[in-house]
Amino acid sequence: MTTSTPLARKHIVPTGDSTIKPILRKSVSILGTRSRDDDDDEDSYLASPAKKRKTVMFNEELNMVKEIGSKTLDDAKREVKKALEGHSRGDDEDYDNLKDVFAPSHKSYLSEDDEVSTPQDLKVYVVALASHVPLLGRSCSGLIKSVLKCSWLDRDEDFSRAYIQLLAALSSSAQASFLSQILTMIVDKFTEMRGSSTGLPGFLPVDSETKKRRLHLGLQYLLELFPAGRKIVGKLVETKFPYMEDSKAMHMEYIDHLLRLKTDRPELERDIMELILSKLVKIDVAMTLDLENDDDEITMAVMRQLQGDEAKGDDDDAESEAESVISEDDDDNDDEKTKRVLLIKSKLETMDAILDLLFSLYTPIFEDPESRQAIETFQDLLSDFANVILPHLKSRHTQYLLFKFALKSTKLMDMFIGTLFNIAFESNRSQVVKQAAVAYLASFTARGAKVESGQVQKIVLTFLNYIDHYRASHLNCRGPDVRRYGQYYAYFQGLLYIFCFRWRELIDRDLAPKNLDWDDPASFIGQDLPWMTGLKTRLQANIASKLNPLKCCSPVIVDEFARLSHHLRLIYIYPQIEKNKNIQLSQFFTGSYAMGGALRDSGFEFDDEKWTHLEACFPFDPFQLPVAKRWLDLQTDYVSWQPMAVLNREGEDDSEGGDLDDEDDDEDEDDNQSIQEDTATDDGNADD
Repeated sequence: MTTSTPLARKHIVPTGDSTIKPILRKSVSILGTRSRDDDDDEDSYLASPAKKRKTVMFNEELNMVKEIGSKTLDDAKREVKKALEGHSRGDDEDYDNLKDVFAPSHKSYLSEDDEVSTPQDLKVYVVALASHVPLLGRSCSGLIKSVLKCSWLDRDEDFSRAYIQLLAALSSSAQASFLSQILTMIVDKFTEMRGSSTGLPGFLPVDSETKKRRLHLGLQYLLELFPAGRKIVGKLVETKFPYMEDSKAMHMEYIDHLLRLKTDRPELERDIMELILSKLVKIDVAMTLDLENDDDEITMAVMRQLQGDEAKGDDDDAESEAESVISEDDDDNDDEKTKRVLLIKSKLETMDAILDLLFSLYTPIFEDPESRQAIETFQDLLSDFANVILPHLKSRHTQYLLFKFALKSTKLMDMFIGTLFNIAFESNRSQVVKQAAVAYLASFTARGAKVESGQVQKIVLTFLNYIDHYRASHLNCRGPDVRRYGQYYAYFQGLLYIFCFRWRELIDRDLAPKNLDWDDPASFIGQDLPWMTGLKTRLQANIASKLNPLKCCSPVIVDEFARLSHHLRLIYIYPQIEKNKNIQLSQFFTGSYAMGGALRDSGFEFDDEKWTHLEACFPFDPFQLPVAKRWLDLQTDYVSWQPMAVLNREGEDDSEGGDLDDEDDDEDEDDNQSIQEDTATDDGNADD
């Protein structure tokens, strides 16, 4: 990519500790609405316009067009004037001939004497039409369409100069719609310029880079002349963005144009980067849903496709390989499955390529994570994260932009954690977004290897304070209800998740037995460990409360926590798990929503586990994209899931699962430790 330039900034760096302060930038809802003082242009061969010019004066000397081929400029001017004046009177013969001059299908153009002239004659018509723009009215839309279809990028440099001047003259006319049509034509070319050009008769072939330079030079010139066009361009680049089903090549070509536009017009930078990120998230979410909803056969076929392409370095035999991993029971069904595999693979490759590009753009900025540019860029990323990524909990990979760069320094890490806490506690946020923020907090704390012990304990303490306060406020609740008390269960499940990964950080090292080997989990088994103050008693109080979090949290996470906490002698929860098997949550749902009968009217049945348990969705699960993963130092920055071999029963798989995937349903209960009876009957004695 030729435009991987650093992201320009003009913000002021905040001072002081940002850990607990909101640091999100003010959100702007639509592309193209931000403003910034115009930058001075450098080394442009186009005349610089005055700041407040109302009209555009066409510079004939600049274009150096006097006589080319069989046409003189004066002859062309007379023809254009005659055609436009005749059209205003209803005589369209000359007007139609003028439209034909610009028609891209014509290989040659006729003069007044019906003699064939060269393609170079079109240049004088371009200059001539620019000098008669005031004669163009609403009825000249057909001519404008022909002009905008002209293959101006495939001709010589002089022609492109003249054509850009014509576009500027048209944009300055009394017809406001001309500017919108011109900008639409330019943005449409963001996806039309892919591939090699066959060239035009009479002209040397023009390479893709030259055409891009001409296109963006024209766009920049128009936006300098007409600042109102920036808002139009902002909307256009959003609406014209390729569909997620379009090819990777089309996406990357379009994004390349967006990055060039960002470089030329820094005031559009924030909108452009947010647009790219939002489109990436949509593909990310769609990919997650595809892989969740499709059967295992299709998922395995997609993975084998990616592995095969990575090994070979190409995808020439993509379709045949897709067919080879699909069963041959039904030919019609096989064709559909093959198409499905190739479509999912295409979207995944597009997502991988875009994220790889974003990593390449941002990484140089964070080489010095304490610099002003790094802080400002991270603030922008946090703003985009809150507005674009966070509302979509199904996103699996895009958020690793935040993960990678937050771990670059303590300050950036505090900014990320502080932002998540601010969102989780904001009263004006939706419950879905607040729960998502809690999931991000838990996942980042669990997976971020550079999150130090002190920070882990502070986060766990904040979680404990929240669930204790919530429990004390709901002493008279009827029973567990994931839809009504979802925020509470999100915090409790986050605690269990953090414990499963970072339980060592929750031990008071000053009071720990001296014989512990901190690198050997087996040395902790059977020891009386000095856990952080309040961890054990507050967990016990909440587990035994009417809110009954073990019933509503994900069974996978509850089971893993039960095994670890039992063997590490923190708490023994198997009696409560067994007791919960006899509890039917539907009775509490009915009572919770009796007012108005919303659930009864909806027809939902709550036998399905997804309606009665909090989803086990943690955003920093293992990163799977084959290309973009090269930017992540997973060996030093990421905590992988490593189940204790000593806890595995005979026959269990001790391999790296990349997730909490050990789903034991049963556990030996030959241990005398249990939840204290006085805690089960008194919900108000926990430490606050």
